[in-house]
Amino acid sequence: MKKALLIGINDYPIQPLKGCIEDVRTLHSVLERNGDCTKNFDIMSLEDVQSSKEAMIAIEELFKGDEDFALLYYSGHGFVNTTGAELVFPDDCCQDGHYKGLQMADIMRVVNRSKVKNKVVILDCCHAGNMGENIHSAESELSEGVSILTACRKDETALEVGGHGVFTELLCEALRGGAADFSGNITMGGIYAYIDRSFGCWEQRPVFKTNICRFAPLRTVIPKIPNEVIRELRTLFNNPTEVFALDPSFEYTNVPESKQTPIEPYAQKEHIEQFKTLQKLQSIGFVEPIDEEFMYYAAMNSTGCRLTALGQYYWRLVINDRI
Repeated sequence: MKKALLIGINDYPIQPLKGCIEDVRTLHSVLERNGDCTKNFDIMSLEDVQSSKEAMIAIEELFKGDEDFALLYYSGHGFVNTTGAELVFPDDCCQDGHYKGLQMADIMRVVNRSKVKNKVVILDCCHAGNMGENIHSAESELSEGVSILTACRKDETALEVGGHGVFTELLCEALRGGAADFSGNITMGGIYAYIDRSFGCWEQRPVFKTNICRFAPLRTVIPKIPNEVIRELRTLFNNPTEVFALDPSFEYTNVPESKQTPIEPYAQKEHIEQFKTLQKLQSIGFVEPIDEEFMYYAAMNSTGCRLTALGQYYWRLVINDRI
């Protein structure tokens, strides 16, 4: 079972925001179901929740139990004072412009004690990089199964552009499939890599902290090619460096009645099916033709094809029953 708590706050008495509620609604729509429309997360959304006490009650409820996944997302103001970094709620705003909010350290104590197998915290707020850090040292403190992804480092601000948080917009793109691997799995590692590449050196920098043994998917999408096709790597190649020999019999247009000059051996049904699979694997970068730019000419000129470095990696995954 997977559950998520999404918190977004626009309505601050001091420095109100514009995009946090919309960010929560967009993320809700993406997380709720997988790419094939199967159920993904059971979600509770809190919009413009007024007090840190109310939010903390919901956070404690989120991390109760022993579910497979619990995800906390927050979009709003973040603040740092002498006692540490905190998430800010409307009731925490003082008239003198100072805040006294929900301490990130208090949230981490709840997260670290949780028996949920995969615990995820995602923050789109200023100074979010403080989450998980010991206020008395520069070290992070994460129990097993915890992952944290933040919009910026601890001394940076998180930007809103066009009614959305810049970070959350990239997060949703990643979850829609931008960060999917070739099997259609979207993990925290893939999401971070997707977002990290999208920011320049002079922009806010996302932070990723984790203490896990293996990435579990937050969401799945329909893969570019089915896993059944990827598993064909084991039957097409006996070893990762083997050359698959091609000849004209693999090209379906190479038949005696062709308007172009056919070349013996003519197209054979079994070879045509293998060639279609090889072309699918080439389309995702697993296979490359030898001494030719296109697979068609590799067949017609009787050269061959081989696995790329990426293809060799996935060949080993298939051989070891990882796919």
